[in-house]
Amino acid sequence: MMRLLIMISGLSLGCSMAMAQGKNKEFRQQTWTAYFNQTRLSDKWGLWADVHFRFTDNFADRLGLSIFRIAPVYYVTDQTRISSGYGYITSYNIDPLPDLPEHRLWQQVQWFGKKNWFTTAQYFRVEERFRKTWAGGAVSEDYTFSWRFRYNVAVTIPLTRKTVEPKTPFIFLNDELHVSAGKHIANNYLDQNRLFAGAGYQFTTQLYAQIGYLYVFQQLPASSSFAHTDAVRVFVFHNLDFRNKN
Repeated sequence: MMRLLIMISGLSLGCSMAMAQGKNKEFRQQTWTAYFNQTRLSDKWGLWADVHFRFTDNFADRLGLSIFRIAPVYYVTDQTRISSGYGYITSYNIDPLPDLPEHRLWQQVQWFGKKNWFTTAQYFRVEERFRKTWAGGAVSEDYTFSWRFRYNVAVTIPLTRKTVEPKTPFIFLNDELHVSAGKHIANNYLDQNRLFAGAGYQFTTQLYAQIGYLYVFQQLPASSSFAHTDAVRVFVFHNLDFRNKN
């Protein structure tokens, strides 16, 4: 799994740098914050919810994006989960440009693995994106539709114990590749690649957090235009289990 993560990250970054040579480049500094909750209701069913606030311009000058997402979760096994849900996204702009809303349906398969000295988490997600656009300086009445396919691979390495348990610091590495499709996608089929490295702490069996550096390479809709984002990422994860233990 470590080799897979290194290979995917290397290939993604190599392709990104090669594509961006001599092109129009935009550099961004952002801060990404998020809260994730997975609540187990029974052996087979649960709920997923996550909330994101992303700040931009010198890391935190203004709010750039918000995401609210929810879904039921079906547990095929304790290590394999299927989700299908809805997300509402807002892209915030500077006046006089209006904010742009997006409705997003999404389906996901998530699976976990455990090795001698690290654990792995992967997911494959499909998104159906219904996005508003600008028309004459105002928000259009119509939606544009596109697909996006996401693959994420992550590795967690405990630092003071063999496994991640309460009061355990850890190293967290992950890479996520986004690919877009649809008739409105002309130039940015490789939507973006997100590479993260950071540290985390498992506070209790239910609560842990991560903080670290995120690098995002993004191919913009405009031809030959690319964005490079340096971001501080702070994520909090809260996993609840309401199953009857008797």
